[in-house]
Parts: sequence; C-alpha cells; structure tokens
Amino acid sequence: MLISKTKYMGEHKDLLNKEAVSKLQELAEEIDMCMFTTALQQLPLTSRPMSTAKVDDEGNIWFLSCRSSHKNRQIEKDNRVQLFYAGKSSSEYLSVYGEASILIDREKAKELWSTIAKAWFTEGVDDPELSIIKVKPLDAYYWDTKHNKLVALLKIGAAIVTGKSMDDGVEGEINVNGLQHA
Repeated sequence: MLISKTKYMGEHKDLLNKEAVSKLQELAEEIDMCMFTTALQQLPLTSRPMSTAKVDDEGNIWFLSCRSSHKNRQIEKDNRVQLFYAGKSSSEYLSVYGEASILIDREKAKELWSTIAKAWFTEGVDDPELSIIKVKPLDAYYWDTKHNKLVALLKIGAAIVTGKSMDDGVEGEINVNGLQHA
C-alpha cells in the first residue's frame, strides 16, 4: 500500500502586543514547568526544570530561585536564557528566548509566593536564599494543536490512512513588544 506524504496544512498566525501577551500567559501558566536554559554560549546546554510563578501583563515571565544557585551565577555572567515549555496533555509548545534579571524584592516575592515554594524556601518570603528571576522575552514561538493529545494522534492516524492532512493546529511568533522582525 502506498501512503502519500501529507503536507503541513496548519495555520500560521503571528501574534503582537496584547494578543501575544495573552497567548504567552495562557501557555506558560497552563503548562507551568519549563526547561530553563542558561549559559547559552556553552555546549552542552545547561537546563533545569523550573515552575513559572507568573506571566505579567507586559509578557515578563517570573520565577522564584535560590540566590546562591548555579543558575543565578550563570545569569550574572550572561543574562541570555531560553525557556522550553511542552504541555504533555495538551500538545502545546512554547519556546522563549529572553534576557533574565535577578531581583531581591520581598513585596514581589509575596506576590509570586505559592505554598509549594515553601519546600525550597523554608523561611517563606523572608528566606535569605530567596531571589526572583524576571525573564523579558525577546523572541518567542508557539505551537498549539487546539486539541488534546488523543485527538491530535487520531488526526495523525486519519491523515496517514486518507493521505489528507487533518492538521488544524496553529503556530507562530509571539512578539510582546510589537516590534517587526527583519
């Protein structure tokens, strides 16, 4: 049986400004865990799982971090970071390249605090090891299947059998600053 190759038929939609921020908030907060990558100039890349505390209305992504961590030391040397999000149940993906800054701010820590953070910072928002990482996105790209993983797999199976793409996913750039890329 000859199976013809299917061509990608999904939608491409770049997002700007408020629409971009909304998509970034939706994906990063829903997926929550990302692989937070630092020292981008070195191979192999240095990544570790991090939980997203918040995405603010300007598209900045916030994390709680240990002040003396290897990650913080790497950010102090080179503030470029890459965040990789993968929604295991939703088949949604997000890649964010940005600049990280480290803050010591008790009021912001209160805003970002969650009960789970107590596992790492036993003294709460007053823990001397508590720091905050703010990532300002410079470049971001998303892939959104619009369906859960089971529906996506069924559509792939149907495409293989029929030879017609059933892909109705959306992908595109997320530009929270509204700047046009060259």
